[in-house]
Amino acid sequence: MSNTDRLSNAAEDAKGKVKEGFGKATDDEQLEAEGKTDQAKADFKDKVEDVKDKVAEKYNDLTDRNENDA
Repeated sequence: MSNTDRLSNAAEDAKGKVKEGFGKATDDEQLEAEGKTDQAKADFKDKVEDVKDKVAEKYNDLTDRNENDA
């Protein structure tokens, strides 16, 4: 995963935590829920990127083996 994606996801997670905290402090249930949603989205995006990284790693392993066998 690129560093840009990591930073973007971390920023979205931080934004969600701030929203959630502010929602709790002001007793704004909608803002609190939005914060939790932002955090969940960031977590999901991280998991998708982790899968993409693993697939790319496996692909590279397979292509490296094929090059070495030739």
